[in-house]
Amino acid sequence: MTGEDHGLPRVGAVVLDTTRNLVGRVMGADGPRLRLRPLAGGVSWDVAPADLHPLTGAELLSALVTEANARSRRGRCGH
Repeated sequence: MTGEDHGLPRVGAVVLDTTRNLVGRVMGADGPRLRLRPLAGGVSWDVAPADLHPLTGAELLSALVTEANARSRRGRCGH
């Protein structure tokens, strides 16, 4: 799935699932729905393309910083 032909986000794109208010990376298609995975990895989920919001550069940067901060806090919890 490239997303080019149908206006869908490309595999690897970071998008907002507006139904769950979660940011995820597009992993591929599962029938008519797209499969997203959290930026830090974990359990993926399906979402209808109509429920996706492409992130602006600032939104993407904010999501990546939030994920990096969460990863850093998780790493310090064991010390």
